[in-house]
Amino acid sequence: MDQSDVGRLLRDAGTNAALAWLLVAGAVVVSMANLALGQQLWALFAFGVALVGAFPALARRSPRAMPPWEVLGLAAMPLLGRSVGNGVVADVTTYLAVAAVALLVAVELDVFTAVEMNYRFAVLFVVVTTMAAAGVWAVVRWVADIYLGTGFVVDERTLMLEFVASTVAGVGAGVVFELYFRRVARGRERLDLEVDL
Repeated sequence: MDQSDVGRLLRDAGTNAALAWLLVAGAVVVSMANLALGQQLWALFAFGVALVGAFPALARRSPRAMPPWEVLGLAAMPLLGRSVGNGVVADVTTYLAVAAVALLVAVELDVFTAVEMNYRFAVLFVVVTTMAAAGVWAVVRWVADIYLGTGFVVDERTLMLEFVASTVAGVGAGVVFELYFRRVARGRERLDLEVDL
């Protein structure tokens, strides 16, 4: 099997669906592991990634209607890094995880709906979605601290640095979305969806 055969195999709709479902299952495992370790918030976040990843298949009632596996891989890797890392590694993977979820949403909109975004809007959409997700995540952590005592203690400066880091990660995710997933991976063409967009 040469390199072109491997490339064709990885772009096959059935292979894509199988790899994507493995990554969704991995996110569920990470969620359960975090729950067992008492990390309720990261368990919720990992489960959310799994749910967003599986949403197209659930909505379309087709196990083959999955986003490109590379996108799910980008969303799942920070979950694993956040689960096993600490300190700076955990912080960096937090920003990457938030940006990856925004990227996943953008790719799903692009691939599974009639929404079409030009380059500037696609990048802006991913950045704004990342910023919104970071804000929602901060509120979720604050509410969890109030009701679950999770220890969310952060000053205003630290919170603003989190938002800046998430925005930078969002810009990176927006560029990745446009340059790779729209121009190289060509999600719509390779998934061979049998449903109307």
